[in-house]
Amino acid sequence: MGSYIRPSSFHTFDPIKLSPDSLVGAINESMKGKHENLLDLLEGISGLPELKEGEQSPVDKATLLFISILDWQDDGGAPRALDGGHSRERLGRFPSNDGNAVEYLLEFTGEGEEGSGLHALLKKLGRGFGDGILGHDGFGEGSMGIELLGWIDSADVNGLRKEIERGRWMVKSDEPLDGGVQDAFRHLLVFLRSASRRKCGILMRRHS
Repeated sequence: MGSYIRPSSFHTFDPIKLSPDSLVGAINESMKGKHENLLDLLEGISGLPELKEGEQSPVDKATLLFISILDWQDDGGAPRALDGGHSRERLGRFPSNDGNAVEYLLEFTGEGEEGSGLHALLKKLGRGFGDGILGHDGFGEGSMGIELLGWIDSADVNGLRKEIERGRWMVKSDEPLDGGVQDAFRHLLVFLRSASRRKCGILMRRHS
């Protein structure tokens, strides 16, 4: 009997209303029991846990951030997915070693011209919660298994979409998947165009 090969992680791209870096300071205060600033910033969001002044937040920083930035529906319902079809599945578990389409694009594309913001925006989407990037630790992984990779805000969404559509990037000669870069960009554009229409940002998560 052959050895079990664990499937690669699944990745999701969630619509967000607020940029994480705008909430970091307030969430750090909330961890110490000071919730006033955070509640002022999040007025009207129904999905928040109960926060009592003087008592520490009942959830960790990553989980509180995730709840705080999502683009909740007006009635408090779960955010509407940016895509519920083929692109969600294809980009969710890309046929590369780690299943991460954004990392695949970073490794196997060249930007094509000086001053292109393509890779900077891809890194923000796929690595924005890396150590030290936000200036604070503890926002990437939560105690309940949540793993936040990165994000782009609504302005970044339009910038990344335009960089991809301009087509001035190059595919590296050592790309292992025939047409893989083209396929990844095609499905990523589905999310970017949807987010652009809704005027929201995108959060990238990993599910192991």
